[in-house]
Amino acid sequence: MKKLTVAIGLIICALCFSGTASQAQIVDGAFQRVDISKKKPMQFPYVREADVMWSKKIWRIIDLREKMNQTLYFPTVETNGRNSLTNLMLKAIEDGLLTAYDARTDDEFKIPLTFEQVKEAFGATTRTRRVRNLETGEFEDRVIAGEVRGEEVKQIMVKEEWFFDKQTSTMNVRIIGICPIQEYYRDEDINRENVQRRQVFWIYYPEARELLASSAVLNTRSTTHTMSFDDLFIKRRFNSYVVKESNVYNDRAISQYLSGREAMLESKKVEQEIFNYEQDLWEY
Repeated sequence: MKKLTVAIGLIICALCFSGTASQAQIVDGAFQRVDISKKKPMQFPYVREADVMWSKKIWRIIDLREKMNQTLYFPTVETNGRNSLTNLMLKAIEDGLLTAYDARTDDEFKIPLTFEQVKEAFGATTRTRRVRNLETGEFEDRVIAGEVRGEEVKQIMVKEEWFFDKQTSTMNVRIIGICPIQEYYRDEDINRENVQRRQVFWIYYPEARELLASSAVLNTRSTTHTMSFDDLFIKRRFNSYVVKESNVYNDRAISQYLSGREAMLESKKVEQEIFNYEQDLWEY
């Protein structure tokens, strides 16, 4: 009888403990989601140089103001563990998880930058600016502390290489680097009439893949299937336009010889040439 009483007591204690544990476990949603922070990037198949029949480097711009690209721009402040692409890279650079490279000289990842140098590239230095006093309406000099504002990055430049692999008979693409482009106004432009743009730094994409694969981005189609930044880039879930292709003229940009509608048509022409190359290899 005594053993039965002890057994019943243990069962009651176990039930009470399990009830307390279940109350302590909070699920923010209708079901338990997989922890994306443990996700690893998908491995690309090895490509031999001898199997590459054709290749071309392309530089394209992703405008973050376009509706399709806003998942890269928002949230501007951390929300539910999610960050914008720019803020994610900045935090990783500050923590030493990513290496930033100087974008003022070239895009070949030659000169690494410290986080302080990245801040300087953003123009986030303490300086005196002439601003309007809202109470008096007069202009006055004011000392403003430097601050990196990720929301000022309105465009992302992507450097990638397209190639045709004869071993698999497929046209493939590999992203090589990504570069945030900041929009800002000069100090003397008091009325903010002429927007300026500058490339801030380059990130070597293969180095960043592990971080991007473990960082969630909002899936606008369904929040059931969590998507990472790496998934977004691999699946080409963004809209962009070509601004440069590798060429004999010192890899000049399209903007150096065309503008307006002609530049847009040239951008489309570069993309069409890539598509046509693959199609022209087949006979029907």
